[in-house]
Amino acid sequence: PAARRFSVQAEHKPLINLYGINARYANAAYIAASKSKSLDLVETELLSIQKTAHDNAEFGDYLKNPTIARKDKVSAMTSLLSEKMSPVTVNLMTTLAGNARLADTTKVVDSYIQLMKAKRGEVEATIISAEPLTKAQSDAIATAMKGQVPKGKKVILSTQVDPSILGGLQVQIGDQFLDLSVSGKISTISRALV
Repeated sequence: PAARRFSVQAEHKPLINLYGINARYANAAYIAASKSKSLDLVETELLSIQKTAHDNAEFGDYLKNPTIARKDKVSAMTSLLSEKMSPVTVNLMTTLAGNARLADTTKVVDSYIQLMKAKRGEVEATIISAEPLTKAQSDAIATAMKGQVPKGKKVILSTQVDPSILGGLQVQIGDQFLDLSVSGKISTISRALV
């Protein structure tokens, strides 16, 4: 009997599963980049395209313009990128153009970045405080967070200031959220009293 073979070997599959249309494009680019051993290069190129779309209003508007014919966008992406970018990046951008999805470029790039962070073992953590944290406080929180993530994972810490939490901290690690703020405690008490 014939055995079913999957088209993607395990070594090329992303370490996390992302869903949705943008994730499909990102997954395909990730697999193609993995097979061609150009994951980091494609990440750099996609970040460059994303930055250009953000910084250059004309280019950003071109990507989002639905009135330009698909074939015109495909040829424009090919002529613009084929000399400067890897075949994987050119293929992704021309595929997005051919499928009228260039407006989603930023979302596709964000999904690809998520896949790369998972590959590198990075876990994003956000600390929200009422006042800016000192370096010592940030280091202490980062050290405490290492116990909350699996071994071998690296915590990428970002901080935000939100005076409306009044005091304390709000911590988000991946999809987990912990509210240790004064405003959170007040809300809990007021809900209990009502």
